[in-house]
Amino acid sequence: MAAERQWRERGSAVLELPRTPRLVCVEYPGLVRDVGAMLRTLGGEQGVSRIYADPAKRLELYFRPKDPYCHPVCANRFPTSTMLLKVKRRTKKKKQLDTEEQIQPEVRFEMEILGTVTTVYKFQGMSDFQYLAMHSGPDGKQTSMYDKVLMLKPEKEEFFNKELPLYIPPPIFSRLDTPVDYFYRPDIQHREGYNNPQVSGENLIGLSRARRPHNAIFVNFDDEEIPAKPLDAAVQTWKKVCTNPVDKKVEEELRKLFEVRPVWSRNAVKANISVHPDKLKLLLPYLAYYMLTGPWRSLWVRFGYDPRKHPEAKIYQVLDFRIRCGMKYGYAPNDMPVKAKRSTYNYSLPITVKKQVSHTVSVHDLKQGLGTSGASGAKKPASSRYKLKESIYIFREGALPPYRQMFYQLCDLNVESLQKIIRRNDGTESECTERDGWCLPKTSDELRDTMSLMIKQIIRSTRPALFSNTTSSADGKEQLAYESGEDEDDEEEEEEDFKPSDGSENEMETEILDYV
Repeated sequence: MAAERQWRERGSAVLELPRTPRLVCVEYPGLVRDVGAMLRTLGGEQGVSRIYADPAKRLELYFRPKDPYCHPVCANRFPTSTMLLKVKRRTKKKKQLDTEEQIQPEVRFEMEILGTVTTVYKFQGMSDFQYLAMHSGPDGKQTSMYDKVLMLKPEKEEFFNKELPLYIPPPIFSRLDTPVDYFYRPDIQHREGYNNPQVSGENLIGLSRARRPHNAIFVNFDDEEIPAKPLDAAVQTWKKVCTNPVDKKVEEELRKLFEVRPVWSRNAVKANISVHPDKLKLLLPYLAYYMLTGPWRSLWVRFGYDPRKHPEAKIYQVLDFRIRCGMKYGYAPNDMPVKAKRSTYNYSLPITVKKQVSHTVSVHDLKQGLGTSGASGAKKPASSRYKLKESIYIFREGALPPYRQMFYQLCDLNVESLQKIIRRNDGTESECTERDGWCLPKTSDELRDTMSLMIKQIIRSTRPALFSNTTSSADGKEQLAYESGEDEDDEEEEEEDFKPSDGSENEMETEILDYV
């Protein structure tokens, strides 16, 4: 719809600004003669739409879209408030009555606003180094090898048996596409008589980074003694940042939690107390120590409490539970309602993702009350700003876990059948082992089997099409196998030997990296 024009004295026009459509602008780094060819370099309309749907993605431009060795140029996404203006120049020639006199044609401009532009992609970085599959002959002549290394159609065995140079370049050469100042410094000038330190495994560059000073106390299952109080550094650090009433209230709340329950996971604490993660990192070593191995691994234990000496600590043991997937269980990984956090199929190169610049929290920020009320502009109330949902540490019947791998304490399995398995030996606990703790042997395996059956029933009720091909007899056999805790492939998948010192390599245990 053409906008109405009102001409003013000086020739300016007043146009109506339409609310729709909202457009996206791409500042293309080239002269566009063929719109179709230009879109193909950006991945087509579908590729641009897919990138636009994810604000963290950068728009990729391939100058050679059919070349798998082509490295892209990436554009950053910016918000903007501009418009797309269409201008037409109309010229009306007047008839000449006198041939000697030249009459200037009448020129008019018609303008129309086609839409508003809210997002713009700008190519501000440098292009990465490019790699061409070329072979240099003895005479220096370059020969293209694309027809020999790329399989564009089904080929016979001879195609794969050819003797050719390997063309396996890295997916990118430069991790950054913007210039960076390295700020090189001159060599340090030492005084006379200075001798370089002897090279040893402790200070040799490349073996491992130096350990950061930490304030947490780590305890292994085999350690005889447990700490009764925190390190002096932990006390001093917390006192330094605990300078406002909010922090003192959080400290008292966490003390009460450890009085009610002497063993907690960090996720469980986050679900019960609203505290900034950086402050919790300093508060936990002030009130508890960290178990590295054993049935209470990756958990925080109150100072002075030794769960290895108290049979009632059985309910605080950790259970590493992972949702089983595969055709053997009736559904493929892609059909599972609980999606994986990461996938190798969705891997993005470092240059194609726009990382958000995070604000580094300093001691000054923590002193200013960056606890439960320090962040500005947050919509959540201060009492629940940093709180996690209960499902992050509690397992309930009829609900799916939020992630495919979860770490539950046995007391947080809120299902009667699971608690019966845990309490089978109540009052008769005699020995605390590193694998099973105060529970009977194989208790963790029985819990996992029962929980897996519950999750399968939930998926069956929500997505019955996945199990439509399963016969009734197979269902009965499968149900019996789960109830008995056995698997059809027990002979092929025998349990590996237990290594007491090895904990599960998982995300929860990576919190140790905050302290070492």
